[in-house]
Amino acid sequence: MKTKIKILGTGCPKCITLMKLTTEVVNENNFEAEISKVEDIVQIMNYGVVSTPALVVNEKVVISGRLPSKDEIKKQIENQING
Repeated sequence: MKTKIKILGTGCPKCITLMKLTTEVVNENNFEAEISKVEDIVQIMNYGVVSTPALVVNEKVVISGRLPSKDEIKKQIENQING
């Protein structure tokens, strides 16, 4: 089953960087994941996120309001995959 990853952000530089880093992490670790970007403010607010960028893995907000390191992104994805 593919892991669903969403980047929540309205297109700010940090949001763009989070998308880039997350894509790199998925590719480097051969995660079977589908990455999408959510830019609609109403959808973002539906996740309870007030500060972007945010990283959502399998519908769970794992990081919000800051730009994480690639290592942290990897750990959060692994945590969600391995339950």
